[in-house]
Amino acid sequence: MKVITTPMEGLLILEPKVHTDDRGYFFESYNKLALANASGYDAAFVQDNQARSVKNVLRGLHYQNHPTPQAKLIRVLEGSIWDVVVDIRKDSKTYKQWFGVELSAENKLQFLIPHGFAHGYAVLTDTAEVFYKCDNYYNKSAEGGMYYADPELAIDWKTNLADAIISDKDQKQPLFKDAINLF
Repeated sequence: MKVITTPMEGLLILEPKVHTDDRGYFFESYNKLALANASGYDAAFVQDNQARSVKNVLRGLHYQNHPTPQAKLIRVLEGSIWDVVVDIRKDSKTYKQWFGVELSAENKLQFLIPHGFAHGYAVLTDTAEVFYKCDNYYNKSAEGGMYYADPELAIDWKTNLADAIISDKDQKQPLFKDAINLF
């Protein structure tokens, strides 16, 4: 596995070694020991989530606060997404900055998102199936979020927001400055 660092501490892109032949391909999508050796991140993932969405769906920005923050390992099984995070760690050099990466079934990249990041994505293809591991269980009382189109964040979602399909909940999230952030 190749580990690609980003400008944000702890935020990593993982590129698996893919073995191909005339039958198709094979790759190891997750190996706790390989991840720890390659990145120093010793994950203890306890929950898997999967979502299927149509083109122009925008989900986010979401996170879980203390006492149950969630790190995530994201990958795409079908289609393509523009995956975005915002650093909400108040003591970070990259606090309030965003970073995005295209994840697709074709490129097989994975996005390792540690605690302290708000997360969201926009679907770029007709459909996309997203799979992710979490290192903590979902806890409704720790749920946090912020408005995807906050002008202060100025996120480029790689999609026309006028065409975006967004849940009522995500449309009503607070601005970054008003979000409950315990990081």
